[in-house]
Amino acid sequence: MISDLWYKNAVIYCIAVESFMDSDGDGVGDFRGLTRRLDYLHGLGVTAIWLMPFQASPGKDDGYDVSDYYAVDPRYGTLGDFVEFTHGAKQRGMRVLIDLVVNHTSDQHPWFKSARSDPKSPYRDWYVWSKKKPNNADKGMVFPGVQKTTWTRDEKADAYYFHRFYDFQPDLNTANPEVQAEILKIMGFWIQLGVSGFRMDAVPFVIADKGADAGLNPKSDFQMLRTFREFLQWRLGDSIILGEANIVPKEAKKYFGDDGDRLQMMFNFHVNQNLFYALASSDAQPLSKALNETKPGYDTAQWGLFLRNHDELDLGRLKDDQRAKVFAEFGPDKSMQLYDRGIRRRLAPMLKADRRRLELAYSLMFTLPGTPVMRYGDEIGMGDDLSLPERYCARTPMQWSSEPHGGFSKGKKTYLPAISGGGFGFETVNVAEQRRDKDSLLNWMERIIRMRQEVPEIGWGDYTVLPLGTKTALGLRYDWRNNSVVILHNFDPEPREVVFDPGADDGVLIDLLSDRHSKADKDGKHRLTLEGYGYRWFRLGGLNYLLDRSDI
Repeated sequence: MISDLWYKNAVIYCIAVESFMDSDGDGVGDFRGLTRRLDYLHGLGVTAIWLMPFQASPGKDDGYDVSDYYAVDPRYGTLGDFVEFTHGAKQRGMRVLIDLVVNHTSDQHPWFKSARSDPKSPYRDWYVWSKKKPNNADKGMVFPGVQKTTWTRDEKADAYYFHRFYDFQPDLNTANPEVQAEILKIMGFWIQLGVSGFRMDAVPFVIADKGADAGLNPKSDFQMLRTFREFLQWRLGDSIILGEANIVPKEAKKYFGDDGDRLQMMFNFHVNQNLFYALASSDAQPLSKALNETKPGYDTAQWGLFLRNHDELDLGRLKDDQRAKVFAEFGPDKSMQLYDRGIRRRLAPMLKADRRRLELAYSLMFTLPGTPVMRYGDEIGMGDDLSLPERYCARTPMQWSSEPHGGFSKGKKTYLPAISGGGFGFETVNVAEQRRDKDSLLNWMERIIRMRQEVPEIGWGDYTVLPLGTKTALGLRYDWRNNSVVILHNFDPEPREVVFDPGADDGVLIDLLSDRHSKADKDGKHRLTLEGYGYRWFRLGGLNYLLDRSDI
């Protein structure tokens, strides 16, 4: 039933196990430490936890080079520790999503070791080989400037193997029925251990044709996505796949399915890029256009809305002048940029810790169409360490207190150093300090999450972009089950008056975040001034909303 679509009104919180809490003093986060912090997450208002890769791995790509899909990396604990974690999450009403990284494996995976050692190996066809180096081997790299090729010669195999990512991550031949069956087996295994779904890594590459003749624009097998969904729903009816697919809007239907029968969720990269342009330029018009272009059209389909994540902020689909504007505002130094297309910083330093802009950005994340996906540390405004290579700068330990290593570990050394000193060091930016301050970002975040849970129209409803009479502000109206809300945001640092007609109502807008309610004038329009970087959440008044009208 449609009411069982739990992800429609979820608040998802992304965690790297190694980064969150170390229970044994070895300097690496683990499942026992994470389990001890479940009450913190529950108190914050989180309803689903998304775990980055934690399976056995050599760790050359932060766990995305998997060497055993059925084992927990020993640094993080055991399968028993994992089940204790999922059980603890379930007790608190939180679901668990985990990364599903099946486009490639580690070159240390037993499958690849077998495949390269013998042409007659049963795993030979689980990977993609070519006797000669293809002519386009220097094209299509995921990490330009770091990767040199997508085909690498293996002396033992006497052949070239294909790797869309790093050379230690050979691509699986996902067109092989045996590989597809193994992917289903992997999903089934973790479902039995308490998982409610998967964030599928690099979906377009998983379903693309692979091989020397595939070219740079390979065909895609979208039926594969339907197979994955059908299997999950047979095993656990309300389990989901959240796809990572940085695609243009016209491609979305292919991933959600003609009848909404493929992926339940995808990250909305198109809106994300235009959102950052709006934050950089104070121009909300491209964002309005992006929102109109990405209406999924199916009751079961949902976008995942995010600000920053564990990767770089990809700006590749913006126009050249728009990208230049975002770089100039948020990543002007080359050390802040990555792969000639993105910014590798966390949000708080990008916005120079300006509380007004941080609140604006997070208010947008919680009120744009879809389901909000937070990154660990977002709630306290964690910073980054640009001295670390590539994307590791935004993967530093969680800052719990002003104790050594930010309270993350009692060990002498941590897997990455906790950020110390300056405006974002653990000495001043930490959970303990902000808990004691009623006006802190953390306490504001708890309140805004609670309110988001009380406004299901955002996750469930149809939406309309409202004309406001200025390009610096964005207005959205949501309608669901005879209830309506209106959300306003001003991207300008200066106050802006907005004039709008929210549609049929009794002339009253109830402010959900303060007592600044709004009455329509004689012509039925609302006129109000949004503060610089201001935001307002309104519910359309009426008999369905219980309120003492004398306070308006």
